[in-house]
Amino acid sequence: MKQSKTVIFIGPQGSGKGTQIEKLVSVLSAKDPTNRVVDIQTGRRFRALATRGERYTEKMVSKTLESGVLQPLFLSVMLWADAMRDHLDDNIHLLIDGFPRTVNEALVVESALSFYKRGHIDVINLDTPEEVVRQRMVDRARQDDKFHSIEARLSWYREETLPVIDYYRKRNNTTVHDIDGTRSIEVVHERILATLELS
Repeated sequence: MKQSKTVIFIGPQGSGKGTQIEKLVSVLSAKDPTNRVVDIQTGRRFRALATRGERYTEKMVSKTLESGVLQPLFLSVMLWADAMRDHLDDNIHLLIDGFPRTVNEALVVESALSFYKRGHIDVINLDTPEEVVRQRMVDRARQDDKFHSIEARLSWYREETLPVIDYYRKRNNTTVHDIDGTRSIEVVHERILATLELS
């Protein structure tokens, strides 16, 4: 593989981003064993932080997860920035899920991508209707997937994160790939591989 990939996954919770990242990690690791694959998923990091529940910040994160409100910018940046600082080098494929969540956060991410001299950016937009992801979140029955928190997260995704896709459509050296997130896991996976020229 000529160049390390930087792939940002965008989609509402329940659109299958985590599942597709896991499958893509396996493919990249097999196709390019000389390069490491780093996937940074801020939702997973927030949940891990909340699970500890020892300090004041962790307890606050736990409360906000239950309510479904957007986690604060400073804490989101801290989590993904620490992950980049710990793991990035010239020889890794970078997969991102859970950020940027807002256009303001995209501007912060921009500074990191510039600093680490990441080249072309691929954005996988898992386009999934609200009624579909709403049912998926109910079906998976995760602790923070309560009715009010689901509706709050869908609301802020609609208002804050959808504009991020438009931001990346206008960004130079970036390709936004619109993928139908309602299809089966395997079909979505195959379409991602095709659009990233990995199949």
